[in-house]
Amino acid sequence: MDRDLKNKTPGELEDIVESLDGKRYLAKYIFTFIHSKNATDISDISPLSKSFQAGLVNQGYYISRLHTVQTFTDPDGTIKYLFELADGNRIEAVLLSDGKRKTLCLSTQAGCAMNCAFCATARLKLKRNLTTAEIADQLNIIQKDKGKINNVVYMGMGEPLQNYEAVLKSVRIINDPQGKNIGLRHLTISTCGIADAVRKLAHEDIRPRLAISLNAPNDTLRSKIMPINKKYPIAALMAAVKYYQLKTKMRVTFEYVLIKDLNDSASHAQILSKLAHQVRCNINLIEYNPNPLCPFTGSSKETIKRFAQILGRAAIETAVRFKKGCKIKAACGQLGVELLKQGTEKQPPQ
Repeated sequence: MDRDLKNKTPGELEDIVESLDGKRYLAKYIFTFIHSKNATDISDISPLSKSFQAGLVNQGYYISRLHTVQTFTDPDGTIKYLFELADGNRIEAVLLSDGKRKTLCLSTQAGCAMNCAFCATARLKLKRNLTTAEIADQLNIIQKDKGKINNVVYMGMGEPLQNYEAVLKSVRIINDPQGKNIGLRHLTISTCGIADAVRKLAHEDIRPRLAISLNAPNDTLRSKIMPINKKYPIAALMAAVKYYQLKTKMRVTFEYVLIKDLNDSASHAQILSKLAHQVRCNINLIEYNPNPLCPFTGSSKETIKRFAQILGRAAIETAVRFKKGCKIKAACGQLGVELLKQGTEKQPPQ
């Protein structure tokens, strides 16, 4: 049985408290102290009596915490955090600032199994899924360090919908009024396009925003740069999105990384606009962030502008996301590059 209190929802904590003959309301103190006051030890939860604290410890309960190895700051204000997990694996999270608003990009796996051709994290391969606690603790540590976080996006290392249960549980914890109390419209799960999981998400009673990395408007090109497309081609993915929208009535965001001479032509934009008209969506065009592990170059700003104009003329709501955090390898597609390039990733003990 998992004994990490940071992994628990309020309801699960109530069950633990009752199993120790405590009053259910004590669970509220445990949850709030962990996820609002950043308690890192059971002794920090001062409303609990010493005897009850001892009871939790005697039953093997504890509060896990990530180890912050290093932080990196880009001249544009982006901050990257390198964390070490208890087993020696390392992950990265990124804090983006836009005026007074702060957006945190969380990781959900150590490494990634999706093998997208343009992404440095893919070269790490998948080490393991993160626990709910390890996902939520990235937010706990960074908010304690830098103040209130306005938006959380599950767009860091890993494929969130491959770690479905832990990710959804972390959404519930982060959204809970007794914790960080971040509203669902400020929580976004990004997927490379696992259609079955998108359909499953449609039946959840909690609904964060959904973003889908598309990156190509046809199967031939998408399969070349995103192997997941061979299992879930564009037609299957769009069918899943339509089903999701039928159940939830929610708009989705398509993310499209623009790579020079690969997916950035006028004809690509025109095909993309036709796809987009099949569902209720907006499109984020992302300036490609080069890294030494991937043989691609980003599209020019002029090309990005023309691409966006074509989508705009087709009445597709479009935003352009220019690169941030490149000097510290914190931009989209760059997470993990330093772990490989410098050989600093740590393998779990054998």
